[in-house]
Amino acid sequence: MTFDFDAVIDRRGTGSNKWTRYPADVLPMWVADTDFAVAPAIVDALRKRAAHPVFGYAVAQDALRAQIVTELRTRFDWVISPADIVLLPGVEPGFNMAMKAFLNPGDSIAVQTPIYRPILRAPGHWGLKRRDIRLDPNASGEWAIDLAQFDAQMSGARAFLLCNPHNPSGKVYTREELLGIADICAKRDALIISDEIHGDLVFDGRTHTPIASLSHEIARRTITLMAASKTYNIAGLKTAFAVITDPDIRARFEANRLGMVDSVNLFGLVATEAALAGGAEWRDAQLAYLQANRDVLVDTIRMTMPGITLHAPQATFLAWLDCSALELGEEPQAFFLREAKVALSAGSEFHETETQDFVRLNFGCTRATLLQGLDRMRQSLKRR
Repeated sequence: MTFDFDAVIDRRGTGSNKWTRYPADVLPMWVADTDFAVAPAIVDALRKRAAHPVFGYAVAQDALRAQIVTELRTRFDWVISPADIVLLPGVEPGFNMAMKAFLNPGDSIAVQTPIYRPILRAPGHWGLKRRDIRLDPNASGEWAIDLAQFDAQMSGARAFLLCNPHNPSGKVYTREELLGIADICAKRDALIISDEIHGDLVFDGRTHTPIASLSHEIARRTITLMAASKTYNIAGLKTAFAVITDPDIRARFEANRLGMVDSVNLFGLVATEAALAGGAEWRDAQLAYLQANRDVLVDTIRMTMPGITLHAPQATFLAWLDCSALELGEEPQAFFLREAKVALSAGSEFHETETQDFVRLNFGCTRATLLQGLDRMRQSLKRR
C-alpha cells in the first residue's frame, strides 16, 4: 500500500489548534501534531465503531492491552503483562499524577532543559522544586550526557523526569546513557518518570530503548508514559498509557487520579488499538517521509540561513533552531511571525531564561509546506 504524505489537507475550520490560533496568512509550524491523514486502519476502525449509535463511558478491552503487550515486545524487546498497563487521557496527566503521588511539596525533581512546556511547568503545580540539568550539544552536534555531572546534580532529588526521545532537541538516549542514568537514580533513591511519547519516531536506523526495559530492578522504580498519539497523529483523541510493573507503585499512581484524571476517550481506545494492530506499514512510510523532511530542513538552513544553528534531530518531527547569531534584537519567534508569517514555538516556552534566542519548528507537514515556510524565513532575513 502507498500513502500520499504530499497531499495537502485543509485543516482550517476543523477546530485544529495548530491552524486556528493564527490568521489565515500565517503558516503554522508550531504545536506538535502533524498535517498527515491518519492510517487507513484507524479510519476504518473508527467508522465501524461510530456505526454503533451509543457512545457511553468506555473501558479498555483486553484486546487493546494484549496489543500493547505485543507492540512493546516486538518493537522494543520489552516484556510486560497486561496488568502493568494503566490507561490515561494523556501523557501530561500521567506525569502530573506521578508527581502528586510520590512527591511532597518542597521536594526536588530534576528535568533536563530545554524541555517542552508541560514538563517545564509541571513541578510548580505541586509545590515542587524544579532542578534544571542543562542539556547542551557538543561540537559534533551530539547531545551527550556527562554522567559524573548528572550524578552530582541529582544529589537530593527525589525524582527524575526523563523525556526520551527528547523534546525539543530530538536526542535519542543511548542504552549506555540510560544505564548510567538508571544507576544514578538507584543510588540516589530517585523515582524515574519517563515520557517516551516519541519513541516510534526515531531516525537513521536508531533504536528507541525504554529505560524500564533495561532490567527488572530499573523497572521497579520507573513509571513509563507512552501513547500512539504522536506517531499516528491522533492526539485529539486523548489516549495514552503508563507502564508500571511494580504493583504497589501502580496502585499508588492510580489512587492519585483525584477526580481530575478521568476515564479515556472511547474513540481514542479504538484508534490506539487499530494503530498498533494495523498501522505499521503507514508508520514506517511516515517515518521515511519525516526523515527526508528532516534532511531537507537541515540542508536548507545550513545552505541558505547560516545565521541559524541546527543540529539534525535524531527523532521526533521537531527541530530546535538556535537563532542567537542573527542578533535580531527580539525573540526570533516574534520576528518570524511578523516578518515571515511563519508561526514557530518560542524558545522561552522551553526555559524561562536560557532559550530566548531559540525557536522550535515542526516539520511534520508536507514537503511543499516545509519549503514554503523555510523560504518565507529566508526572505524575511534577507529583507533585514
